Amino acid sequence: MKTLLKFLIPVLVIAVGGGALWATGAFSFLTVSTKPPVAAAAPPPVPVSVAAVQEKSVTEWDEFSGRIQAIDSVEIRPQVSGIITAVHFDEGQLVKKGDLLFTIDPRPFQADLAHAQAALAGAQAKLDLAQINLKRKQELIKTNAIAQSELDQSNDDVLEADASVKAEQAAVQTAQINLDYTAITAPVTGRVSRAEITVGNFVSTGTTPPVLTSVVSVNPVYVEFEVDEQTFLKYAANGAAGNTGIDHIPVSMGLANEDGYPHQGHLKSIDNRLDTTSGTIRVRAVFENENGELTPGLYAKVRTGGGSPAPTILVDDRAVGTDQDKKFVMVVDADNKVNYRTVTLGPMVDGLRVVRSGLQKNEKIVVNGLQHVRPNSTVAPTEVTMGGTTDASGVATAKP
Repeated sequence: MKTLLKFLIPVLVIAVGGGALWATGAFSFLTVSTKPPVAAAAPPPVPVSVAAVQEKSVTEWDEFSGRIQAIDSVEIRPQVSGIITAVHFDEGQLVKKGDLLFTIDPRPFQADLAHAQAALAGAQAKLDLAQINLKRKQELIKTNAIAQSELDQSNDDVLEADASVKAEQAAVQTAQINLDYTAITAPVTGRVSRAEITVGNFVSTGTTPPVLTSVVSVNPVYVEFEVDEQTFLKYAANGAAGNTGIDHIPVSMGLANEDGYPHQGHLKSIDNRLDTTSGTIRVRAVFENENGELTPGLYAKVRTGGGSPAPTILVDDRAVGTDQDKKFVMVVDADNKVNYRTVTLGPMVDGLRVVRSGLQKNEKIVVNGLQHVRPNSTVAPTEVTMGGTTDASGVATAKP
């Protein structure tokens, strides 16, 4: 019994003490604290790079793809049938208008011309005789030496002989034209292709005469391209319509292997309708080609200017964010707080992006660290210079 009491007394002491501690803790847990909560520490300002928006005088350029086309392109076909007796050019040769290209055997046509000339001479002789006979009878009718019917007959003979002469004259003209067609000449100045049909072959003027060769003009050349609807409307707003009001629109061009746009030209025409399928309209420009390097069919990079230089807001492209279908920048105010601002963008100019609306000159925007800032947050800005250069004249040029 004594041994059992020795064991139970410590256990009871521990139990009583633990209950007291639990009760004290429970009371403390149930007691409502009257002390104010400790405020969370504000996050430190985010370090970012900011730059002042630039304003430059800019001529905006629109870029397109086109093809060089010859102003004149002619397929040479025979206009009379016969055997080709000579080819007078080398393939790829530059020829002038009127240069001889092919000869078709002229002898049959020379014979036809001689026959027509002989027939004309006979008809002319008959007309001369009929006119003499008419004059004689006109004198005789004055003295009533012949009947009026004889005079009338002489008049009819003259008319008939005159008609015969005119018919033979037409036959001579036709024979001369056919003879001339045996000498096939270049209809335009340009570069001739190869001879598709060579000496000794017979050519015919059937339903579709064969192509003997082709000639394309060399200087100047067209560059044809298509512009989108917005660009067309911009030009139209500046007075361009069809072939009028387009002289003030500058246009330049470069080949695939050339840097920039070294060739200067002028707009020739804007088409009369917009293609509803592609949403574009055809435009034609003219370029000089004195050295002949602008070969028809070559790819051409084309840029056209939208008007005179105008003050334009420019920003670094990396300062522009995308929010679904919107473009935005983060503007930093005098208190270093960030403001969300949607913008409307234009083309690139000297490494900077044109901003058509949404920003004012000298406003500061985040250019580095855009992904780390949120609207109304405070930043620790480090000012940098917005990039970009101008040309020698101080006028920048923009392109998409």
